Amino acid sequence: MPADIVQADFARLFRQDMPLLDVRSPVEFSKGAFPASHNIPLLSDAGREQVGKAYRKLGGGAALALGHRLVSGETRRALIRQWREFAEQNPEALLYCFRGGQRSRIAQRWLAESGIAMPLVTGGYKALRGFLLKVLDEAAGGDFLVIAGKTGSGKTSLLRELPHALDIEGAAGHRGSAFGSLTTPQPTQIDFENELAVRLLKLDHAFPPGLIVEDESRAVGSLAIPPVLFSAMKQAPVALLEVEFESRVETILQDYVLANLAAWERHSPGRGESLLALSLLASLGKISRRLGGEGYQSAGKLMRQAFAAEGGERPGLHRQWIRLLLERYYDPMYEYQLSRKLPRVRFRGSRAEVLQFCRERTRPEDYAGGISSSSPRA
Repeated sequence: MPADIVQADFARLFRQDMPLLDVRSPVEFSKGAFPASHNIPLLSDAGREQVGKAYRKLGGGAALALGHRLVSGETRRALIRQWREFAEQNPEALLYCFRGGQRSRIAQRWLAESGIAMPLVTGGYKALRGFLLKVLDEAAGGDFLVIAGKTGSGKTSLLRELPHALDIEGAAGHRGSAFGSLTTPQPTQIDFENELAVRLLKLDHAFPPGLIVEDESRAVGSLAIPPVLFSAMKQAPVALLEVEFESRVETILQDYVLANLAAWERHSPGRGESLLALSLLASLGKISRRLGGEGYQSAGKLMRQAFAAEGGERPGLHRQWIRLLLERYYDPMYEYQLSRKLPRVRFRGSRAEVLQFCRERTRPEDYAGGISSSSPRA
């Protein structure tokens, strides 16, 4: 049998996206898995439940015998064929179950009997998950820089130009605001945490100085930033991105209307426009109370008019509801939140200035002396 993969190899495993054959049941996989994992279960959900009951009532021997009866004959041959196909397509693949016990050992032996040698991950899913949680803990103990700015400032696109930047919204599959839903569903909370940890491992260094993140609330759509990371973010120094109002309107038009329209059209050809309209109106409903009755009605009317208008008129109508939401909801909320962050602001400036600042200073102690700026806006 090939040598098992032990914890000392886990960082390399995740950095290199080594393929993982997960033989846990479908329900286990759906609750939490890893970015490069693929589920071909040894037992179905019902079979796992039966084996579990047998183990509790009759012991390990009876449970093992039942498992072999459930996966025998053509069922077993078909399963081994699937495993072989995966192994042939992914020659660097590794194998695991929940704890690295019976299920993965059986899968490894059956594969070996068919001519495929596949290493096991020592400790299985539980060990891999524990390792990634430790990555989050250790990263949270490093230095952070938070990029803040009003809605539409282009914080996410700026982040993507910087080394040592962690795209939390990208990992969450959500843009963070009430209007942040994408065409694809968000991952589970566990998958989100695992993705964040793997992204941290893939940065230039395991725990780089001056890790850069976007200013986020604790919730990103239906998910929550891990407490250990969010606590570090709330205490970190801030670089404030300042962008003119109309530029922010154009960014929102591009990101939340035009880009989303293209995404919905790819997702459901011929229905993209109607699906985007439904999505935007549903998002508007989430902030109706804070927007106020008149503001909510006005924004909704403008949205409907924009989608009903001729093509050339639409951008102007979309800009109108975007301006309304910025003026009546997002900017006032941001000003309140910023007032609480001001003691942590270390720099403020335009996109180019913030980019230069972040590239030149990688540790908070390099700019701990108070607010600075190379522009008159400071």
